[in-house]
Amino acid sequence: MNESGRLRVLLADDQPLLRMGFRLILEGEDGLEVVGEASDGADAVRQVGHLDPDVVLMDVRMPTLDGIEATRAITGSGSRARIIILTTFDLDEYAFAGLQAGASAFLLKDVAPAELVQAVRVVASGDAVVAPRVTQRLLETYVRGAGPAPAWDGPGMASPAAAAPAPRDPLLADLTPRETEMLEAMSEGLSNAEIAHRYFLSEATVKTHVRRILTKLHLRDRVQAVVYAYETGLVTPSNPDY
Repeated sequence: MNESGRLRVLLADDQPLLRMGFRLILEGEDGLEVVGEASDGADAVRQVGHLDPDVVLMDVRMPTLDGIEATRAITGSGSRARIIILTTFDLDEYAFAGLQAGASAFLLKDVAPAELVQAVRVVASGDAVVAPRVTQRLLETYVRGAGPAPAWDGPGMASPAAAAPAPRDPLLADLTPRETEMLEAMSEGLSNAEIAHRYFLSEATVKTHVRRILTKLHLRDRVQAVVYAYETGLVTPSNPDY
């Protein structure tokens, strides 16, 4: 966010008409500013370094460098930018790989204008998951190994078609029983308000627990915490029909 308090957004997509449509939607809203456009992942990485946006709308399928590799490069650089993956359908192995690479959320490209604006604001705040139950469905599908793996195998990245979650991370032992409960509730797609209601806590207390969980597990945001919970086996897919 710049000195004027406006959220700075970078658009990364190889379709000029889509970028134009997103720009018109976002710039019609108070407090939002589109600071740049990129037509491929390599350009997106460069522009993030120069423009320091708050949020990047990132297509997964682009020339030169795809959105997954670009996301990994941006998050690995220590950038504060939050990334929203853009995809064409909800059960997309590339969208899952984008979450693994460090994206904070994903949206369908035909998202309604109001939902797009809300997603940008929510992701910039770092407090919530966009479409949590859709994200949960995506995770349950690909952590279990459904569907083909994308045609890449970057270092340090588990394939979305991995047959089983990784062994429990020793860092989980650092969580208190209450924090473990909070992480499990987050993985169900519950909001802070819903978690507070379930455990008879205030929302402020839940937010404190969430911050501590992210700090202890060295994670960027809630979505990364949910991905982590599935990948380490803390949470297992609940619906075999997904």
